[in-house]
Amino acid sequence: MATVLQILKTKGNAVCSVSPDSMVIDALKLMAEKNIGAVIVTENNKLVGIFSERDYARKVVLKDKASDSTRISEIMTSNVYTVKTSSSIDDCMKIMTDKNFRHLPVVDDGKLMGVISLGDAVRFVIEEQKDTIKNLESYISGQ
Repeated sequence: MATVLQILKTKGNAVCSVSPDSMVIDALKLMAEKNIGAVIVTENNKLVGIFSERDYARKVVLKDKASDSTRISEIMTSNVYTVKTSSSIDDCMKIMTDKNFRHLPVVDDGKLMGVISLGDAVRFVIEEQKDTIKNLESYISGQ
C-alpha cells in the first residue's frame, strides 16, 4: 500500500508557511511566488491553520475585506485535517474528495512533516499505475 511518505520522498517536505499575524497580501505573494494554492499557518513551529485560494475568494473578496489590512488569523481555516506519513494515499484522496479541499498537512508526533496536495496524490497514483502496466506487459511477453 502506497503511503504519504512515498510522496514526500519524491516531492520533498518543504513547507511554505506564514504566521497568523501576517497580512493576507503577504500570503498571496508567497503563494504566487511558489505557484501553490495554499500556505500553512504556524505559530511557535506549531500548525494552527491553513490559508487557501478558496479562503481568499470567500472570506476576503466576497466580504469586501482589504488584503493589505486583513490578518491571516481572521480568515484562515483553523480546523485543519491532517494525515501521517504512514497514511495511505487512497485514504488521503478520499479525505480530500469527501471534504472538498486540495491540501493536507502531514503531521507525525506533533511535528509538521510536509504538505501533500490532491495533485501530488493523483500524480503518484498515475506513476504507480504506469509501473504496474509496464511490469504486467513484461510478464505477459515473457521478458
